[in-house]
Amino acid sequence: MRRGILACVLCLALGPGSGAQNPAAGLSPQERRLNQQSFEYVWTTIRDKFWDPAFGGLNWQAVHDELKPKMDAAQTMPEARAVLTEMLGRLKLTHFEIIPSDAYSDLDDVTAPRGDGETGIDLRVIGDKAVVNDVDPDSPAANASVRRGWEIERADKTELSRTIAKAGQAYQHSSLRGLVLRQALLGRLQGNIGEPIEIVFRDGAGKTVVKQVPEARPRGTLTKFGFLPAAYVWIESRRVAPGVGYIRFNMFLDPAHVMKEFGDAVEACMSCRGLIVDLRGNPGGIGAMAMGMAGWFVDRDGERLGTLYMRDGTLNFTINPRPEVYSGALAILVDSTSASTAEIFAGGLKDLKRARIFGERTAAAALPSAIEMLPNGDGFQYALANYISEGGKALEGSGVEPDVEAPWTREALLAGRDPALEAALDWIESVKKGTQ
Repeated sequence: MRRGILACVLCLALGPGSGAQNPAAGLSPQERRLNQQSFEYVWTTIRDKFWDPAFGGLNWQAVHDELKPKMDAAQTMPEARAVLTEMLGRLKLTHFEIIPSDAYSDLDDVTAPRGDGETGIDLRVIGDKAVVNDVDPDSPAANASVRRGWEIERADKTELSRTIAKAGQAYQHSSLRGLVLRQALLGRLQGNIGEPIEIVFRDGAGKTVVKQVPEARPRGTLTKFGFLPAAYVWIESRRVAPGVGYIRFNMFLDPAHVMKEFGDAVEACMSCRGLIVDLRGNPGGIGAMAMGMAGWFVDRDGERLGTLYMRDGTLNFTINPRPEVYSGALAILVDSTSASTAEIFAGGLKDLKRARIFGERTAAAALPSAIEMLPNGDGFQYALANYISEGGKALEGSGVEPDVEAPWTREALLAGRDPALEAALDWIESVKKGTQ
């Protein structure tokens, strides 16, 4: 997991760790010391970095003094992890958790991309299967006649069921599961540009289909921002029905290009009866971009998408209205891989009653957070700030709930359908007829 998820929601700071051998076995003196060091590290990190120095009235020092004897007495890894989990549980918040070292270290293997090339396939995990949900036009996958709705069983020698099992185990209780699984599986499909990858599919009839798909330069413009790894960023717009515009972009990055293209697309659709912004698969990025983009849809000064509360202050996501705004029906599409700034944009406009949301609940990962490796080899995830939407909701741990549930299904994909897009179009049509 060296590269991690490209979103402001998650950054990885991996250091040396011991890793656990047999979790149920008795611990050696050295392993017990590493667990004790991990206890102190977790407690100190929360003490120094938690956004509320008063801990909501919780006596954090008393928590340390109460639980330290339990850690000192822990004889097995499950006992030690139970103490750490209990400590984090006192915060009564999501995204503060311990990831066992066996599952955590396995992610290094299953999530690390194998090259800079891509096939043009996007996917989602539906049930316990990796399913193609999109194929970029003119990509190697499109040229190889890969179809939406096909299951992906193997990429070269990697069985994707193993990847799903490993990543799913590490994040089985986390709302980040869909986001992590997509990243991990796309990493298995990457390779060196110009080299083919053998992908084994199962089509809609249950027949095995084997394709040799060349790796190509990823779609979009290579962009670098801050500590995040370089990424390819793209934006597209079109009409999806008479009088209905559609905008989709993969990240809130490359503002000079994406903000301009987004604005041009909205301006070109000022007379449209409906506009759809598709944020499915968008893991977030630069928060300020959401404020600027929302300004195309809100004409009142002083409106906010929400507020980010940090240890040293607050950041209001104040919307910057444009001289002319789009006032027609606005639909936003989201799913479990929409995170961070994508959630702030969608959730904020929903709270302001300016947009209707379609699809699936988002990743519930609106906060800047980090995952670090503890001295004992376990992973430690913690949030660095708290985000409250304008409607008073904490998106972290709950996410943006769509107004209309319309999840991906394999049956719909095989039939060439997009349930969320269809639901949004039906709503826009009802607005036109005054029957919403």
